[in-house]
Amino acid sequence: MVGSFADAEDIVQDTFLKWLTVDHDKIKNTKSYLIRAVTNNCINHLESLKKKKKEYLETAQMPEIFKSQKDGNIFNFDIENQLSEALAILHTKLEPMEKTIYILREAFNLEYDELQELLDKKKDNCRQLFCRAKKNLEKEAKKFSLDLSKHHSFLESFKKACSKGIPTDFINELKQELAFIQNSQKK
Repeated sequence: MVGSFADAEDIVQDTFLKWLTVDHDKIKNTKSYLIRAVTNNCINHLESLKKKKKEYLETAQMPEIFKSQKDGNIFNFDIENQLSEALAILHTKLEPMEKTIYILREAFNLEYDELQELLDKKKDNCRQLFCRAKKNLEKEAKKFSLDLSKHHSFLESFKKACSKGIPTDFINELKQELAFIQNSQKK
């Protein structure tokens, strides 16, 4: 709950120390009491952290580098890493056509009619590939080594399509990837 092993240990220890001072006769269900106590302490800890963070941000002078980079890439670091990792998972778990349909449907809200026209596939086939992609993504995560450099151009193309709201170049890149894979499978 708190995202830190050390904080979790401290909370459990504090709860245990409080448990030693409580009148045990007044407690009907020990397990429920302890679970609720730990949960409440976790919530209180998280609220305290939020409050401290807010106070710090209100009183702290923002370094000049952050002021100049406020709208820059420095604040997008986590988002970019998460997006890159998500795309790498899509590359790993999905077949190229499944990945293409899944991204176009989920990220750009394309309807099956539009997918049919873009990819020259029947609507029912697109629907089936989308369902298969969702099932494959829900399966237990496979262990794999993540090499983000392999997906850099794909990530950049995806980000550009999202920021402009026009996925044409990204769709063309997906089509090229599909054509390349289909040609290599024929050989």
